[in-house]
Amino acid sequence: MRIERVDEPLELKDELVRFVFRIYQGTDGAYPALEWVENKPSTDDFDGFREIYEPFLEFRLKDEFDELYVLRDDGGKIAGTIALVYNLRGKNLWWVPEEIKSEKTGLIEFFMVDPAYKGRGYGSQLLGFAIQRLRELGKVPYVITFPELEAYSYYIKKGFARVMDYKEFVVLKKGD
Repeated sequence: MRIERVDEPLELKDELVRFVFRIYQGTDGAYPALEWVENKPSTDDFDGFREIYEPFLEFRLKDEFDELYVLRDDGGKIAGTIALVYNLRGKNLWWVPEEIKSEKTGLIEFFMVDPAYKGRGYGSQLLGFAIQRLRELGKVPYVITFPELEAYSYYIKKGFARVMDYKEFVVLKKGD
């Protein structure tokens, strides 16, 4: 397994949509939450998922993420992803509370590991990499997630602390 920086994220859009669909299937439709969708597609409806998710992903790849990394298995297949968002000014980040929008804030986003690789330490590897990268940039690592997701307890276990509730989200900050 190797972590690679993606210099041209839009070039990976199709591969990333397929990867995220595997996550959607593996979590029985829990993630991504697709909270803006009234009728979520079934977990066997790739075309329906793509129709809903692809424009959202394209926006994130073009306008939101400052750095995107993928974890590839030995066959070259994406096994995990993680993105960093740290240039917060001038972006439409409605889900980020004003209280944490500063030059020191670094958000960990798009953190996913294919369920086929769960329990092998790849999530810890990706998360550790992202925390280290943000700290190299002089940023404080934050995560904004839904409190009911499995990811919430994972972040707590990894040393993140709940600092506030915001809308339907919870904001977590990594301690030293």
